[in-house]
Amino acid sequence: MTESSRIECLDGLRAAAALWVLVGHCLLLTGWHVPVLGDPALGVDLFIMLSGFLMVFHYQLRRDKEPWQRPETWLKFWTRRYFRIAPLFYVMLFFALALGPYLYESRMVIDAFLQRAPQAPERFLDSGLKNIVAHLTFLFGLSPNLAYRTPLPDWSLGLEMQFYAVFPALMLLVRRFDWVWSAIVVAALGGFAVMVLGWMSVRFPMPSLLPLKIQVFLCGMLLAGVLGQRQPRPLLHLALAMALAAIPFGDGYGLSKLLIREALVLGFFALVLYRMLPGQAGAVTRKIAVALGGGVFHVLGELSYSIYLIHLLVLQPVAAFVIARYGDGLGVPLRFAIVLAVVLPVVCLLSWVTYTVIEMPGQKLGRAVLRRFARKKPALKPSPAE
Repeated sequence: MTESSRIECLDGLRAAAALWVLVGHCLLLTGWHVPVLGDPALGVDLFIMLSGFLMVFHYQLRRDKEPWQRPETWLKFWTRRYFRIAPLFYVMLFFALALGPYLYESRMVIDAFLQRAPQAPERFLDSGLKNIVAHLTFLFGLSPNLAYRTPLPDWSLGLEMQFYAVFPALMLLVRRFDWVWSAIVVAALGGFAVMVLGWMSVRFPMPSLLPLKIQVFLCGMLLAGVLGQRQPRPLLHLALAMALAAIPFGDGYGLSKLLIREALVLGFFALVLYRMLPGQAGAVTRKIAVALGGGVFHVLGELSYSIYLIHLLVLQPVAAFVIARYGDGLGVPLRFAIVLAVVLPVVCLLSWVTYTVIEMPGQKLGRAVLRRFARKKPALKPSPAE
């Protein structure tokens, strides 16, 4: 199957994931219970599937120029990912820690009004050296005590960095044993790790440890694997991905959430592999996929990381203000609508600023580091076996 450097629907899917998390948190913090949309964890799962897909997709585009049997290719990969994630995260971490006491007061107003158990103070107020160093090094996701220790939704970033750390080894495993057996082995290892955590009574407040979410990464990876095969087996990959999506691991959820996750996998496969769908189904899905790649979807897709990382810093004070000002004087849907109407444009504007001022220069710096590395470490001539 021929490979293209662009998959039309990815921008729209990234935008959908970011907006799903934002809207879901708006619903939760205003007290409106809406199925599916009110569960931001599903939006995070979509982000994770996208990450698994994109890492494999870009690996396949670069594998001839950057063979993964060489350690310098691993270093280039980690450098790209670090400069994609770290610059904005470090800036937002500073603001989150500085605003921690104010955000904690806002969250106390929200939790008291909604009659929920109050948030742990340390999540907002821990500016100790241990917590800061753990976050600067992205090691916080490995510790149950530090994984959920800032006002940001950053637990998933620690998870993401763990995925990046093992990704080159995963791809070498695929190269050796093929996609199906590799996915089964990795999922089994993840399941065993989760069982060991259970036996040791180790509980993470959020699924920030890689074994707790490895099956979701594998769903996206299997989809990208279809695109890289000379003789693709889409139905086999789809069946395995759906089986993996049904494994809860660290997430205890019921039938409804399982069905939604299965639908996410099906929709993801259809949008990316619409060329393999027969007749009218392929034509309709193609129109949807192309539409998701342009216009506002493209813009929001570019801003999705900023939207995800920033939105709670804006949402919690706004929701607390509306609750303190109006209380029960507003119906729940109206309270949600007011909060969303304020938060969404403010977050999008701030995200555009941070994307322009922080994310893009950060990625540019990463490319400069790679060019400098390339000058210092000239590529070795490939051996005949490669």
